[in-house]
Amino acid sequence: MLLEKTLRSRLAEKDILLMTHIVLGYPSLATNRQVISQMVAGGVDCIEMQIPFSEPMADGPVILKANQESLALGTTVAACMAFGREMTGQYDIPFLFMTYYNIIFKYGEERFFKDCQSAGIKGLIIPDLPPEMGEEFFRLATRYQVAPILIFAPTSTERRMAELNRSAAGFIYCVARRGVTGKQSEFDDDFDAYLARCRAATDLPLAVGFGIRNKKDVAAITGKADIAVIGSETIRLVDEQGTEAVGPFIMGLR
Repeated sequence: MLLEKTLRSRLAEKDILLMTHIVLGYPSLATNRQVISQMVAGGVDCIEMQIPFSEPMADGPVILKANQESLALGTTVAACMAFGREMTGQYDIPFLFMTYYNIIFKYGEERFFKDCQSAGIKGLIIPDLPPEMGEEFFRLATRYQVAPILIFAPTSTERRMAELNRSAAGFIYCVARRGVTGKQSEFDDDFDAYLARCRAATDLPLAVGFGIRNKKDVAAITGKADIAVIGSETIRLVDEQGTEAVGPFIMGLR
C-alpha cells in the first residue's frame, strides 16, 4: 500500500523515522492544530491521531485521561474525520487514525473506510481487533487502500507473528514491553532479541512504541527498528509546558 512506499522513501534519507501520537479533541482541536504544526516543523514523518474511546485498554494514564476529557468535551467521530481531512490537506506526511473497534462498529465499517479514504488517512491502528475477528475489516482495508497496522508484542510467538503479518500492511507496530503506554521501557538484550524476532517475521518496516521518551531512547532503537513512536511524552509536554515546547522537543530526538 501507499503508506509503506511513503515510509520507505523517507527511510532512504534518514536513519530512523519519528511517529508521534495525539488524542483528538484534547485539550481541544484548536490545540491539536498547533501541536501538529509544531510536530511537522520539528521533522516528524508520520502522525497517529487517536479517535477518543471510553475504554482505551492499551493506553496508560496520560492517554486515558486525554481520551476521557476529549469525550467529556463532546468530540465526535465525524469531527475527527473532518479534522483528519484538514490535516492531510495541509501537510505532506502520512496521517493515521488509532482507535478501538467499537468506534468503527458503531460508525459502520464501510462508512468508516470510505470516510478515511476521502479524508486522506493512510492507515489504521486498532489494538483490540485481531485478524481472525475482522474478516470484513481487512477486506475493506484492501478495497479502500487504508493500511491495517498490526501489533507485535514481546509475548507474541513466531507463529502468531506470522499470522499477524499475513493481514498487516504499512508497517508493524512493535510494543516495546508488556503493559500499557507511558511507562519507561528497557532497551536491553532481551529487547534486542525480541526485535530480531520481529524483523525475521515480516518484510514490513518496524515501528517501536510504548515508553520512548527522549533522544537516548530513539538512539537505542536506531539501526534495529525503522520508526520510533513517541506518544504519552508529547501529551505530557503540552500539559506541562504548552504547545510551543513540542517543536524543540521533536527536533532534539535525533
